[in-house]
Amino acid sequence: MSDRDNRVHFDMSTEATGVVVAFRAPAGEPIRAHELSVIGTIARAIARLKGFSFREDVAGVTNKAGNHYFVPDDSLLAADAARLGIRGPEHLYGGVVPWHFVKTKAITHPLLDGSADRPNGWRSQFGEATCMAVLPGYTVFSRSDALRAAERLLRRGPVRLKPPLFSRGSGQVVATTFRDFERLMERFSSSDLETCGLVLETNIHAIITLSVGITRINEIEVGYHGTQTTTLDNKGRAVYGASHLNVLRGGWRALQNSDHPLTLKLAVEQAQAYDAAMANYPGFFASRRNYDVGQGIDSSGIWRSGVLEASWRVGGSSSAELAAIELMNADPEIRTVRVSAVKQYGKDCRPPEAADIHFQGDDPEEGLITRYTVVLQAKRRLPGQSFSS
Repeated sequence: MSDRDNRVHFDMSTEATGVVVAFRAPAGEPIRAHELSVIGTIARAIARLKGFSFREDVAGVTNKAGNHYFVPDDSLLAADAARLGIRGPEHLYGGVVPWHFVKTKAITHPLLDGSADRPNGWRSQFGEATCMAVLPGYTVFSRSDALRAAERLLRRGPVRLKPPLFSRGSGQVVATTFRDFERLMERFSSSDLETCGLVLETNIHAIITLSVGITRINEIEVGYHGTQTTTLDNKGRAVYGASHLNVLRGGWRALQNSDHPLTLKLAVEQAQAYDAAMANYPGFFASRRNYDVGQGIDSSGIWRSGVLEASWRVGGSSSAELAAIELMNADPEIRTVRVSAVKQYGKDCRPPEAADIHFQGDDPEEGLITRYTVVLQAKRRLPGQSFSS
């Protein structure tokens, strides 16, 4: 999961108060070597915060959440969490969902109507609660529903097709006409549609993607907002490249009380509305709640803002969140931290001297890549100043 020289070996004889366990989720999606390395970084940071030791798998761990803290690579299904004794957000970094589709972007949009195909467990109340927090769109689970949804959405302009299991924007295509849409639908089998669904969303351009969320480790809860930037991968494609965050002590309350520009205030409100709507899915809980909010212009020239998807697992900005939490844990007077989590491709990457490098080498799937986190600024509370001011 990380460089062998830096590996912390698990030893039952030296176990003190508990163990942080990093592992692959049973129902997780494919993951790359550099991502595994970053998960190891996150788990070790949490182990330091808790004063726990560290291990890299769950072999032999059953019903031990009392003295184990888990860092899976993906959201856990409720049944898998129960087998590990995970009963609440204090037991893991990430989240637990009742059904597989809940951890994907499929839940972001409503169904067409009451007759639309849907998986067991679908909660229409979620879409009702988030209608003002997302872009115009639908989620479909059959080809016939997809064609009906496309007819409606194409009246507004181009439609983006988003496979729910793909991340980092991969696999997404845009249809400008109904004929385009029919042709692009040939990429998706009926079984994939029935199992995973497909998101159809009004396409926006000149898009800025904001990261908004909260994370809690021990007694420290932070809220954060920031922007995502893109970079070119080793094949010259534009991909996710970095998250630049402002991390504030205090969770949602800190984000609400901050002096934000109107566009950011709206993003925070939409993220919080999406977060609150998760109460419609029984058994959901999470210690990390990240929401990607897209803001841009649609084909009619209308500026739009909406949550694109949620993440209740280790994500691209997680190392930045943990770096801020570690600083706040070491110094109770630190109120805000400005920090970046960066991914760069190629052989010429030169991280800043102060950077914490998580991976630098040849990933078997993506080639030469460097992952690092760098703290840019930490601000302390002024005398007489509260954390909410």
